[in-house]
Amino acid sequence: MAGGATAGGGRLDGRALSAEQAVEQLAALHQASVAALRAALARFVADGTAPTPAVRARFRYPELRLEWRPDGPAPFTRRAWAKLQAPGLYATTVTQPAEFRRYLLQQLQPLVQEYGARLAVGPSAQEIPYPYVLDSGDELFQGQVTPGELARHFPTPILSTVGDEIADGEWKTPDGAAMPLALFDAVRVDYSLRRLVHYTGTDWRQVQPWILLTNYQRYVDQFVRWALDQLRRTDGPYARLVLPGGGVVRHGDDPAAAERLALAAPWDRYQMPAWHLCRAQDGDGISIVNIGVGPSNAKNITDHLAVLRPHCWLMIGHCGGLRQSQTIGDYVLAHGYLRRDKILDDLVPPEVPVPALAEVQVALQQAAARVTGEHGEALKRRLRTGTVVTYDDRNWELRWTQERKRINLSRAIAVDMESGTLAAQGYRLRVPYGTLLCVSDKPLHGEIKLPGAASAFYQRAVGEHLAIGLATLDILRDQLGALHSRKLRSFDEPPFR
Repeated sequence: MAGGATAGGGRLDGRALSAEQAVEQLAALHQASVAALRAALARFVADGTAPTPAVRARFRYPELRLEWRPDGPAPFTRRAWAKLQAPGLYATTVTQPAEFRRYLLQQLQPLVQEYGARLAVGPSAQEIPYPYVLDSGDELFQGQVTPGELARHFPTPILSTVGDEIADGEWKTPDGAAMPLALFDAVRVDYSLRRLVHYTGTDWRQVQPWILLTNYQRYVDQFVRWALDQLRRTDGPYARLVLPGGGVVRHGDDPAAAERLALAAPWDRYQMPAWHLCRAQDGDGISIVNIGVGPSNAKNITDHLAVLRPHCWLMIGHCGGLRQSQTIGDYVLAHGYLRRDKILDDLVPPEVPVPALAEVQVALQQAAARVTGEHGEALKRRLRTGTVVTYDDRNWELRWTQERKRINLSRAIAVDMESGTLAAQGYRLRVPYGTLLCVSDKPLHGEIKLPGAASAFYQRAVGEHLAIGLATLDILRDQLGALHSRKLRSFDEPPFR
């Protein structure tokens, strides 16, 4: 959620806070900073009054500081997160603490109760860029001032200060400074929150912690139908479906009116539209994002989704089958990735293995058995486990003579354009991930998607495939302790998940 350390490396002074008190103070400080910045913007637009240095000093993110000075061995825990590996001072700047309250408490409560860590909150040195406090509709102030005029007097996004050095293991803590408390700092989080609104067409606050990623709108159509059915149930856990463009269908709405609203959502206005099915009580709903085609889109959206610290993202989409024994409509459960997309080569070099996560793999297989009703050899004939090749070139077949040896050496069974990127991003950004693809053609065996056959395939396969993805998330929802495993954690990991 938030990361970079800015505090000095001494000791905390004064009374230590409980986790609840710390989050309350973070929220109060953030609210006051945002209010001060918005008020100064309104004055400048109204009469040209620029903020004084004293006023501008109030435009700062709050900072959370944690100190751990053990007087004995560290407590034993099997958790891969909310744990401390070295004594000292940790710090992070925080944005939107009221919205991230549940996450913050999940991280802080074990650190206070089990480790005896001390917490403190105060203003940081990191300014809030003015675009991050503007609401939809007032970005340009109706043409009264220009962005250039605002930039002369107010903090602006400085991309040189926005980065993933902590997540990528490149952060070097200066001598005497606090260690990072989390993977992302406040300005990095705010940057991505705005990008999510831009790309998905929905408020970032609606994004749910269980995420399905797909490369075909047909999966979204099936998801919307399923979501509407869930909202019609009298005993269901879901409360509302949030649509691209901001429309909302709620539990108990007239079915005909709800369907009309859902079908009229202007999803085609957005590059990667998203739909969010929200639960009434626990906030553990499901989002689906149509990421489109290609590894660039896959990296782009997951760079931004990661700051929300989701529990899992799953890729459900189509692939080309590479084996003669496969049949169109079969499933591919990826247990390895041959990453030929190149987009992450500098961040996660190709020689770094991206492991399959056992908890996700088992859940996907259990869900497939549950949905298809097939088990044992019958399930194995339809659900094949193996390596997926991910390319950045849709016309990779034109280079088949050059690619053949590499594909043979990898023992790959399927090819697509997103799965390897999404898995590598999950590994890199510590978000549990998985891939279940459906074979829609066999490019090396002359079985291509002809129009008539394709339509029949889509009608038959997409609903079942989506049902497997949804069933997988239901299984994983009860396994959070094991899902956020040590497989995704580095040696010098920040304490926050």
